[in-house]
Amino acid sequence: MSELINNFQSRKELLKHMILQLHEGEAPEAVRARMIELLTKIPYGEVVEVEQELISEGLPESEVLRLCDIHSQALEGHIDLSGMKVVAPGHPVDTFKRENRELEKVVRQLHELFSQSETELSGPGKDKFLNMVKGLFNSLMDVDKHYRRKENLLFPFLEKYGITGPPKVMWGKHDETRDLLKNAINSLIMPGDISPEMMQMKVELYLNPAVKAITDMIMKEEEILLPMTLDKLTETDWYQIYRQTNEIGYCLYDPDVAWKPQGIEIAEETSALEGTISLPSGKFTSEELLAILNTIPVDLTFVDRNDKVKYFSQGNERIFDRNRAILGRDVRMCHPPSSVHIVDQIVGDFKAGKADSAPFWIQMGGKFIHIEYFALRNEKGEYLGTLEMSQDLTEKRRISGDQRLLTYKNSEVAR
Repeated sequence: MSELINNFQSRKELLKHMILQLHEGEAPEAVRARMIELLTKIPYGEVVEVEQELISEGLPESEVLRLCDIHSQALEGHIDLSGMKVVAPGHPVDTFKRENRELEKVVRQLHELFSQSETELSGPGKDKFLNMVKGLFNSLMDVDKHYRRKENLLFPFLEKYGITGPPKVMWGKHDETRDLLKNAINSLIMPGDISPEMMQMKVELYLNPAVKAITDMIMKEEEILLPMTLDKLTETDWYQIYRQTNEIGYCLYDPDVAWKPQGIEIAEETSALEGTISLPSGKFTSEELLAILNTIPVDLTFVDRNDKVKYFSQGNERIFDRNRAILGRDVRMCHPPSSVHIVDQIVGDFKAGKADSAPFWIQMGGKFIHIEYFALRNEKGEYLGTLEMSQDLTEKRRISGDQRLLTYKNSEVAR
């Protein structure tokens, strides 16, 4: 037994040492050759453990993020998956994998089109060819839902089991892929004629990097992340993820079978309990309060004084994804790594009494979105938490003149 433990520790230390060599500038090819020669096969869970340990020992997450592609490429094909659990159709892991197969189909089609670009762009079918390429990249944008399910449903459970570093690194890679996809699409819709030479340049600078980012993530998921999550998460965890998946949606694939693990019973959500909530200016039942919060045309999210997400409204037209998996989660874990410093500053300034609100507005999907954070304080001025309020103001910005006649929104009834 001690020999197995020593081998386990030796493999981990050797893998950690080689990743640090990459960090210090060692040539990736030389490190990969030594890794293959000395390790041959590496159990999938050890890769995640090494990343977690490196972050805990002080290697910045940004540096692990930078090295992620390099050490993943070095490990590709040399990770031992023999102990990976098998899942039934409809299981969240099965769905992730089937979505990956659909993404790979799109990638293969794109590579085939890239190889034909010189001929197609010189002939009469040029416009049709470009539209096919644009359409396939639009299909790849669907990967955002695949990534959001990992970020909002899967990662919270990993954090529950103490695995925090690798999810942050993977979320950072998601954001890189999103940016690469946006850049690829922007390069295809730029005005002006696209010659075969220009198309080749676009393929090299924008299109291929975006496609490669997606295929690299598939490898990281299927050889490292998903096998490890099957070992860590319980069937109850997976069923909670499964039940909330529809709230985000699927990527290029719609599961055709339902899944429920045997022997797992989770109580169905019930409506708000009847009870009177009394406030200085009036009172209402909890059912009435729920209806009010879900009817006002804003998204509300409440983060308590300990920086934990405690509540979010469930209106009909949500602006940003919210799932019950985020309840009790540290607010920093609910944002991509690139914006965590802003969250830290807002919460820190609110707690210190330096500010009471922080407004932002963005253009998103053709909509004008207003986002504002408010410090919540009691009568003594003590900090209670932060309220995030998001609202689509696209239509309201167009309002002018007067509206004095009775009309109903989204209705043919008028007087």
